[in-house]
Formats: sequence, structure tokens, C-alpha cells
Amino acid sequence: MSHNTFGHLFRVTTWGESHGPAIGCVIDGCPPGIRFTVGDIQAELDRRRPGRSRFVTQRREPDAVKVLSGVLPEEDGETLVTTGTPISMMIENVDQRSKDYREIAERYRPGHADYTYEAKYGLRDYRGGGRSSARETAMRVAAGALARKVVPGLVVRGALVSMGEKEIDRANWDWDFVNDPENPFFTPDPASVPVFTDYLDSIRKAGSSVGAVIEVVAEGVPAGLGAPLYGKLDQDICANLMSINAVKGVEIGNGFQAARIRGEENADEMRAGPEGKPVFLSNNAGGILGGISTGQPVVARFAVKPTSSILTPRRSVDRSGAEVEVVTKGRHDPCVGIRAVPIGEAMVACAIADHYLRHRGQTGRG
Repeated sequence: MSHNTFGHLFRVTTWGESHGPAIGCVIDGCPPGIRFTVGDIQAELDRRRPGRSRFVTQRREPDAVKVLSGVLPEEDGETLVTTGTPISMMIENVDQRSKDYREIAERYRPGHADYTYEAKYGLRDYRGGGRSSARETAMRVAAGALARKVVPGLVVRGALVSMGEKEIDRANWDWDFVNDPENPFFTPDPASVPVFTDYLDSIRKAGSSVGAVIEVVAEGVPAGLGAPLYGKLDQDICANLMSINAVKGVEIGNGFQAARIRGEENADEMRAGPEGKPVFLSNNAGGILGGISTGQPVVARFAVKPTSSILTPRRSVDRSGAEVEVVTKGRHDPCVGIRAVPIGEAMVACAIADHYLRHRGQTGRG
């Protein structure tokens, strides 16, 4: 199986399966001299970790990360410094229940990659989806935690802005609330918590699932990152986000709304600013023009489909071609979009770090 790597200079390879002994990643191309602690990585993993509330899968994984290579410890015993060599990280799997999947070993689950994996490789790992499981995304989050430190001043934050038919009120947007312990949804709108709670409880009780839309905003992105045509910054952000499990749509800035308005509404006007740099009066472009960053916040949104693993019987076929009904047992997210927030942040951070290093290598400017 190929294509387990993304990025050009900040290059991330992930490995492992959902029900294997461990999952991990190797980061190649991280510059030397980047200082971080295991706690910095763990903090991001804890945000994605399963079992944090009743609204996500109850698989109990501590997701305790180990840094295996590519660093030197400083005298304080906690700070690690990257050496410029490949950085390897690993998380052990401790709460697999492969028996939950025996009934679907010969059946193709609707909405899953079961059939397509078998069509491509001639076999599939039915235990939690193997390599196609969202379990793999923990290592993307680990890599993203390090990517954030590559670009000076970079801040990447994400939030859930809609769940199924329910949307937040953007007038209530509060970044500080997104990671509040009393907020199980990564929503920036405090008033949406009871709405999402009642809505998702009804979805869960019906044995079903629902999708979500996530918005990621990256601030501190310098102007000039990206390249026209085949090296666009937004191109790689979209590719990274689209690679996340269950993502079915991505937009940058105004996105699809731009197709519904006039040119004078969509164009981001400019006025003279300090040091000869322009000041933009709006940000419909999402911080990227012609594939190159403008210096404004980079804004990306992605849509996550409803979790395909549901208790409601669905019609399908088995490996012999016989028609069957499939009920997916086990521990699954009724809204996988919730835990997609830190994953989306990580993938945007990795794309920006990669383009920052590519820009520095081509122009000599950071």
C-alpha cells in the first residue's frame, strides 16, 4: 500500500492500523532547533482523544505519545530540541475490541471503504477498518502540533460551525469557549451547546448519525506563501483536509458563496497601510489570492459526512454477492465531525509549515 505520506519539505508519513499494536508517524524535513515538549504534543492529542464525552466513541485510548527519534533533550529534562533528522512518534493501541467486527468480516458496510479496499487490494482489514479508520488521524494531530512551531507566530484554531440542520450564531463567536471543558462540541457559540446536545441525543437514540461543518482559521501566516498553478497554498490545504476520513467537501474563504454574489461584493478592496503594505477591507478570499497567501488570516471550511457506522439496518451485499442487511456494532461517533476539529487544525498547520519551508528555500526569506 503506497501513498502514506503528505507534504514536500515538511513531510509526514503515518503508519499503523486501528486494531494493530500501535500507530505512529515519521516527520522528515523538520528544521533543527525547534523546541517543544511531549506535553505540547499530548495537549493536542487529548483534544482529539476518544471517550471524552458521551457524544463521541467510547473507545478508551489514552493516546499517550512517545517521541522516539530526531530530538535532543535539554538540561531541564522536559524540553526537546529537533536535530533536523527524522522525528518518529508512536502511540500504543490499548482498547481494541476486534470481536465487535466479526459479523461484518464478510459483509460490505454501506458508506465505508470496505468494498473499495477489497476491490483495490484483494483483501481488507475488517477490524475497525484497519488503515482506513479515523484512528490513524491521531498521528496527524501529533505532526500538526510540531508543525505549528515551524512558522514563527502561527496560530491555527478550528471550530464546529454547524451540525446537521443546526448552525451556530456567528454573532456569539468566542474563541476562548471552543476549548472550554464544559463545551463537548468545539463550538465557538455558548448558546449552541444545549441546542447541539438535544439534537445529537435524539440522533444517538435513533441509532443514527449526523454530519458537521468545521471552520479552521490560521493567523500569523506571512504574505507570499504558495506558488501559482501547481503549488498553490489553498490547493495543498484542500488536499490535506480532503484526505481526512469522512470529509466530502472543502472551501476556502467565501467558498461556494462566492458563486452567488456579484464581483464588487466578492473582491477584497485594499487601502494604503503602514510600511507600504496594503490593508484589506474584507477577506472573502480566505487569505489566499492566486494560490499565494496575502498575510490575512487563512480561512478554510470542510464538510464531514454522517458516520457510516450506525445501528439502523442498511441494505448491502457480502463477498459472495448475496444480498444482506448490515448493522454496525461497536463504539462509534454519532457525529465524527466533533473530533475532526483538531484534525483539521493539524492538517492546515502542516500545509502552512510545508509552504513556509518551501518559500524560505526558494526565496531565502522566512
